[in-house]
Amino acid sequence: MPLYFAYGSNMDVEAMRARCPRSTPLGAARLARHRFFIMQGGYASVMADPRRQVCGVLWDLALGDVRALDAYEDVRGGLYRKITQPVLRGQGASARALVYVGASVQSAPPLPGYMESVLAAARPWNFPEAYLRELEGFLPTSVRQRGDAPSWIAPDGSSQQINAVTERPKVRPRFASPLDRGSGA
Repeated sequence: MPLYFAYGSNMDVEAMRARCPRSTPLGAARLARHRFFIMQGGYASVMADPRRQVCGVLWDLALGDVRALDAYEDVRGGLYRKITQPVLRGQGASARALVYVGASVQSAPPLPGYMESVLAAARPWNFPEAYLRELEGFLPTSVRQRGDAPSWIAPDGSSQQINAVTERPKVRPRFASPLDRGSGA
């Protein structure tokens, strides 16, 4: 199964479970030498930036879920294209992963409710506070002041609700060793 790096709304475990039920989250990861931005159309994308990194979630993407994810990201309509990039896992190990990159490189404001859902999906993964503040910078000023979180329309036209998760999703390591068990006798 291919690995997939999610940096926007697909960091939401429950939403991905609905879209890609056979896929499994593997844990937090980083896309080095890229930065997060909101592209024309109001959705997240990444672009090359040698001094930055994007935090996200690495998924073990089931082959049977690729078509559904392509439809959600509107690959056929040209909203996103797929590339393969090296990503860094939690302890720094590198892996090649599928990344959906927006076709537009023009910055724009996010769709109403979109960044709230991205932030709600990002918080349980324990990303660095500085990165979460960077994401908060994409919130419209009125939302930052009110703190509300409306729903938004996904690229495939479906209405999405924000799934605020209060605890970090349980992620089973892909490979475990006896050292992973800790110091129990």
